[in-house]
Amino acid sequence: MTTYLAVQTYLANNETEMVALGEQLGRAFNLYPDALTVHLLGDLGAGKTTLTRGILRAFGHNGAVKSPTYTLVEAYEFPVRTVYHFDLYRLGDAEELEYMGIRDYFAANTLCLIEWPTRGAGVLPTPDLVVDISVAGEGRRIEVRTDSADLARLLPSA
Repeated sequence: MTTYLAVQTYLANNETEMVALGEQLGRAFNLYPDALTVHLLGDLGAGKTTLTRGILRAFGHNGAVKSPTYTLVEAYEFPVRTVYHFDLYRLGDAEELEYMGIRDYFAANTLCLIEWPTRGAGVLPTPDLVVDISVAGEGRRIEVRTDSADLARLLPSA
């Protein structure tokens, strides 16, 4: 079991609160000067893409956000950085990521949001931040974990 430097827990009672939390996280990511890799964990329907929609809103995206289940990755270009939203749910083998040039996505000024990262185990880089979403009654419990002291300082308070 991995021990993290910082663990922050949030509750979202509905979709609106989940998007708002995503916006708060997105604003924190905007302030972080380095490339970021974020693993999004949770069962089907937990709210990973909803949280991603909020993160993208913080960067200025107001359009629809769909999970790239069939395309594996969707790119969003912003003046500050490029955000790549991955969904590895349908990935057959982690080695497929090598064929698509996965390492090129983890460059300077990028934010990589990865749903179902366990399907890319052994190929994906270690995440800077892990977001674990679980059902909590009618809402969601969101646990955010990081080993970066600089990133931990930027996280919104619960």
